[in-house]
Amino acid sequence: MIGRNDPCYCGSGKKYKKCHLKYDENLVAYEMKGYDIPQKKHIKNKAQIEGIRKSAVITKKLFDLLDDFVKEGVTTDEINALVHENTIKMGGTPAPLNYNGFPKSCCTSINDVVCHGIPENRVLKDGDIINIDLTTILDGYYSDSSRMYMIGNVSEKAKQLVEDTKKAMWIGIEQVKPYASIDAIGDAIQTFADSKGYGIVKDLGGHGVGVQFHEDPHIHHYRNNEKGMIMVPGMVFTIEPMINMGAYEVDILDDDWTVVTRDGSLSAQWEHTLLVTETGYEVLT
Repeated sequence: MIGRNDPCYCGSGKKYKKCHLKYDENLVAYEMKGYDIPQKKHIKNKAQIEGIRKSAVITKKLFDLLDDFVKEGVTTDEINALVHENTIKMGGTPAPLNYNGFPKSCCTSINDVVCHGIPENRVLKDGDIINIDLTTILDGYYSDSSRMYMIGNVSEKAKQLVEDTKKAMWIGIEQVKPYASIDAIGDAIQTFADSKGYGIVKDLGGHGVGVQFHEDPHIHHYRNNEKGMIMVPGMVFTIEPMINMGAYEVDILDDDWTVVTRDGSLSAQWEHTLLVTETGYEVLT
């Protein structure tokens, strides 16, 4: 058992009482209240965090390119080619390619497609809304993000859905702070979505990320009335609410990837990778 004056187990060189003692005491108190406590595998060290940051630089640069590229007349295959070629050019690897058999380097999800849409020879049309989801690997570290794009003259309802879903993501992000429950994220997003009459997809959610594509913990974007995992500094995960204009139910198409709204309503999603800090959060992507 580590003593108060022993070197801290984290390798900081500080005494335990000056480093992780209070942190560990806080976690014990929350565990006694029934909360899930993160394990060491859930907490990234400084080198890992820096690696994720560098990966995220590529992801952000890819979106800068897409901002000027995505428009009416472009195909989702052309979007995929831009992402693939420029990821490689910048020294990264597109994580989706061949992940559990996924055939492309990004996901392109149009209109009623919630997520995991496969790029193809489909042309973007006036009035479409599209989510583009990117995950970059650089030197073994992953960064994950997605953005919505509105093509030409979209309907007012579609525009409102896209804007409200972005708001929902930021409302979730604002709940991130040390020693709060992860379930605060879903509670806040649910309250906002309910006020707008939207359905929040329940079958998919955010996730830990950084040294693998998908890690624990799972991040609910809806209220589930459970005591979730306590957030602590060094945790890295995504917040990525998928919000439907209609009901929350979804189906998976025969390609075993494409997720669509069951009622055919429009769906939108925004995503960032977050780091829990000593005082709150840092958006990495």
